[in-house]
Amino acid sequence: MKKVYIGSDHAGFQMKERVKEALNEKYEFVDVGTHSDEAADYPIYAEKVANAVAADPNAQGVLLCGNGVGIAIAANKVPGIRAALAFSKASAASARQHNDANVVTTAGREELKEDPVDLVDTFLSTDFSGEERHVRRVEQMKAIEEKHLKK
Repeated sequence: MKKVYIGSDHAGFQMKERVKEALNEKYEFVDVGTHSDEAADYPIYAEKVANAVAADPNAQGVLLCGNGVGIAIAANKVPGIRAALAFSKASAASARQHNDANVVTTAGREELKEDPVDLVDTFLSTDFSGEERHVRRVEQMKAIEEKHLKK
């Protein structure tokens, strides 16, 4: 069973719980918090999930905040993380197929055309295509990251 690190701030808490409940038979969730809907800062949980995924290349991550944007920005600060904001099943699939994203973020409070549970499931069940052009682009992203880590 695929290990999935999952986290949210208070705005994503209810959706995080829904995702875990709906998909717990398909994936092994490791919940890093928050564990209530009391105010919480999303960078804390973004870093926890991102660090766990960076340390475990076979795992993936799921992050939720109000709109999915801030938590994606925070997660992408961790070297080795390619967090993608999914707003549809197509964007979730593309993030995996084309970008080899290892973390998906989505909205916990905004109304989306498709259910966030379905977006997460699509992301987690989709593989990187491995096509040469996508491999090349992922390598280019990694090179940018490496260049800036050396500064």
